[in-house]
Amino acid sequence: MSVLSPEQWRARERAHAERVDAATAEHRARRADGAKHPVEDFLFTYYANSVTALRRWHPGAGVGLDEAAGTERASWRYHRADGRVVTVDLDAYLAERGTRVATIRRLLAATLDRPAQFGCFGLHEWAMVHRLDQDGVRHPDWPLRLGPAATDRVVETHQLACSHVDAFRFFTPTSRPLNALQPTREQQVALEQPGCLHAGMDCYKWAYQLVPVVSSELVMDGFDLARDIRVLDMRASPYDLSALGYQAIPIETREGKAEYVEAQRAFSLRSQDLRRRLLDATAAALAASAA
Repeated sequence: MSVLSPEQWRARERAHAERVDAATAEHRARRADGAKHPVEDFLFTYYANSVTALRRWHPGAGVGLDEAAGTERASWRYHRADGRVVTVDLDAYLAERGTRVATIRRLLAATLDRPAQFGCFGLHEWAMVHRLDQDGVRHPDWPLRLGPAATDRVVETHQLACSHVDAFRFFTPTSRPLNALQPTREQQVALEQPGCLHAGMDCYKWAYQLVPVVSSELVMDGFDLARDIRVLDMRASPYDLSALGYQAIPIETREGKAEYVEAQRAFSLRSQDLRRRLLDATAAALAASAA
């Protein structure tokens, strides 16, 4: 175990809080005004991690905080004090969360070892509005860029190839039979692949679910990746978001497909790096607990 001095860990704690505050400033301002955002709200509605939880800094397992025993940290869940030093209580954490850790590791490892597929072209968002009128779509305040009829034609003239269960479950009843796969929760480990934008965004979910075993810096790296991917996701969607400053990627064209795949490849590399770091962090925690 490494032990950080009070000056070291408080500096990291402050830096993390400043990073979170900067990353969430616009969201917090919108929330205070009751305003919605079709792109960034996803990070706070679909993902069940609050700004307050995101802001709380954790160094990760295997790191002790000197002179923290007299702070509230000593009473945090899955923490313990040993003299002046506060650390993650791995035994308590794994006794309660060990099954969940194993499930996440199995999914991360399978995805990491699988070749990336880049043929979906973001059509999952299009499949989510197939054969719906404007009032029935997920973002009714924003018009469809091509209009309903042309949007439906894009879905019907392309091969849908969504492999992610949590994207597929939002497909409309008319688009679900058009997908090459019919993903289920039971198939997730077998189907998840690193080219999938939603699998990349989910690295953020796996990171915050593994707190406090993984560091908050790693969680924020996942948050930043999810936010960047979400922008691509919605730029390639059927919605016209130009009023918000998002330039559409017309995936119904050859040029749009090429632009989408180029960005998708870069995000796949970033998500694979996060998977490795999450697997390394949890492997170290499991080894320390077993020692």
